[in-house]
Amino acid sequence: MTESEFHDQVDDTLIAIEDALEDTGLDLDFDNSGGILTVTFPDRSKIIINRQTPVRQLWIAARSGGFHLDHDVDHRWVLDSDNEPLVSLLNRLCSEQAQQSVSLDLP
Repeated sequence: MTESEFHDQVDDTLIAIEDALEDTGLDLDFDNSGGILTVTFPDRSKIIINRQTPVRQLWIAARSGGFHLDHDVDHRWVLDSDNEPLVSLLNRLCSEQAQQSVSLDLP
């Protein structure tokens, strides 16, 4: 994947995450600035999603730790340690931090 394609993929992913978060109806604040999406939960905890261009990864920082995702051959973001899909990871992390079940609908 070229650097330009990587940036396009990340930009599309961050927009899709924002849209999915908006659709949950949860009381969340989020800010997408400079390619970094910061999601703030009612308890003021945060999930931060950003691009790591040199390694072509999407990184997520959450209360439970840091996560690195690769873009696989099927054009999905998956956790580099066990291939967990982005949507599954985000559902788990958001549910933990929102202290209620969260189910995001990502393409």
